[in-house]
Amino acid sequence: MSKVKRKIEDHGVIGDLRTCALIANDGTIDYLCWPELDSPSVFAALLDSDDAGLFSLAPDWPNARRQQLYLPDTNILQTRWLDDEGVAEITDYMPICDDKNKLPRLIRRVKMVRGSATFQLRCSPRHDYARAQTRAEAHNGCIDFHAEGQPSLRLAASVVMTLEDDSATAHFTLQPGEHAQFEFGSVDDAHIEALATEHCFEETLNYWRRWSARSTYQGRWREMVQRSALVLKLLTSHQHGSIAAAATFGLPEELGGERNWDYRASWIRDASFSMYALMRLGYIDEAKHFTHWVGRCVENSHHDEMRLQVMYRLDSGTELHEMELLNLSGYADSRPVRIGNDAWQQTQLDIYGELMDAVYLANKYGEAISQRGWEHVVKMIDWLCEHWNQPDAGIWEMRGEPEHFLHSRLMCWVALDRALRLGMKRSLPMPYERWDRARREIREDIWANFWNSERGHFSATRHGEHLDASMLLMPLVRFVGATDPDWIATLDAIKTNLVSDGMVRRYNTHETPADGLKGSEGSFGACSFWYVECLARAGRIQEAHFEFEKLLSYANPLGLYAEEFDSHGHALGNTPQALTHLALISAAFFLNRKLSGEQTQWQP
Repeated sequence: MSKVKRKIEDHGVIGDLRTCALIANDGTIDYLCWPELDSPSVFAALLDSDDAGLFSLAPDWPNARRQQLYLPDTNILQTRWLDDEGVAEITDYMPICDDKNKLPRLIRRVKMVRGSATFQLRCSPRHDYARAQTRAEAHNGCIDFHAEGQPSLRLAASVVMTLEDDSATAHFTLQPGEHAQFEFGSVDDAHIEALATEHCFEETLNYWRRWSARSTYQGRWREMVQRSALVLKLLTSHQHGSIAAAATFGLPEELGGERNWDYRASWIRDASFSMYALMRLGYIDEAKHFTHWVGRCVENSHHDEMRLQVMYRLDSGTELHEMELLNLSGYADSRPVRIGNDAWQQTQLDIYGELMDAVYLANKYGEAISQRGWEHVVKMIDWLCEHWNQPDAGIWEMRGEPEHFLHSRLMCWVALDRALRLGMKRSLPMPYERWDRARREIREDIWANFWNSERGHFSATRHGEHLDASMLLMPLVRFVGATDPDWIATLDAIKTNLVSDGMVRRYNTHETPADGLKGSEGSFGACSFWYVECLARAGRIQEAHFEFEKLLSYANPLGLYAEEFDSHGHALGNTPQALTHLALISAAFFLNRKLSGEQTQWQP
């Protein structure tokens, strides 16, 4: 396994509501897809050698202490070097793309806070996941980058640059108080060459601070909750309203393993978690826009329940064909590096529950459902009444044979439960007796076929023996009481078999034939926060509090989380991960109320 030059957790993220860039604490941008988050990459050194594209910028201080921090309440990132020779800092940000005609721009401003330093710059875009042949040429003091069939890019600078191996390079010295600036974007963007960034910085700073000020959360861990909210906003498409599962593709769930997926898409499954988190924090508009995106996804499925997908493209498109990038060696030699995700073609019955949970929440806290919308709900729930008792790929998108999973059965119950609640609340026409009978049948099926009396806990599969952390959602969706003795026995079994120092594995791969993949994986961030919330709901407040504090310590220095943790608590998988940050918000919200002695309300 090759030595990792820049670890996953060594990165901050910036973005413009159209795409995101990852910036390592050595000043290197080694991940950027352009112009959209799901476009081909132009910097992908994180997934290969530096030859896959990067934008490095740093002082010649090999022994300096390096730090990263965000300007308070923003997604503007500073990387700082503290050395005997002085203090230097780079401020990185992307102006907000709040108009579909605006092109992404990446702005880097270097400043000498104290002392003087010589800086080295290298900007080497490599188009189309480093598969295209990128050539560089000088243009009016700028460097332009071209590749056949790919968008042409330009780097402008306030210092002299030179061409070297189809890259822009610079070697410059700054004295105390001096600064230099760099702007990267499209050759068609007149802003790039002008390098007029001062007003742009103030606009971006004010945008993020105004957005953060809308948060209504005033409880404990406010900075971590707000950073999670800012991550969710970064992963939100201003144009479409979708929320990407993560900013990246191909980062491994096991170093050197094959579990390397593309998360630059939006999952229906995240809908209810997103609705809850955004609404509870006061971000009603974002929740509304996400609901509208879900509606467009359903329309793109032609209202055919059999074609409702687990995931969609960020623009609500339906096809996400998976392929392997054989030219990339992968992070820590983790192959294959995949783009696209064939899970879009899987049958995952739980998505009906998540979708109905989102619809129910939207009606409870936002807009009332339309007549046509309710007609589509009726059609979907009628279909589910006939098909809930089928095997599927499950929440974890198993690549093996379909099975009867408890979580899928649970969420089918949620779909019927929320549809019945919504119909009664709004006095909407529905086949009440049929739906209620199906709801009761699913409940009976779960208790009869997914409760293992010999082991004394629920099982992940029908007539099975083993556990799955998705069971932690059982009390969170109000299927079972949080203090029910049978649930407490299951919670304790999960603690014994899947939990290590607060980090929760989704399942044990050797006990899960449907997994269908080689190797193993880390502990799952979202499941770990679900576990905290389950403990709090069970009345084990101090235990929940301590486990929560442990999880906070596993964040990177900027408060960011990837999808998983390794056994040392280091980041694994795509980053930053929306579901992890959504689960953090939910756990913090509920635990804070418990610690404050407040009455807790119903939530999904």
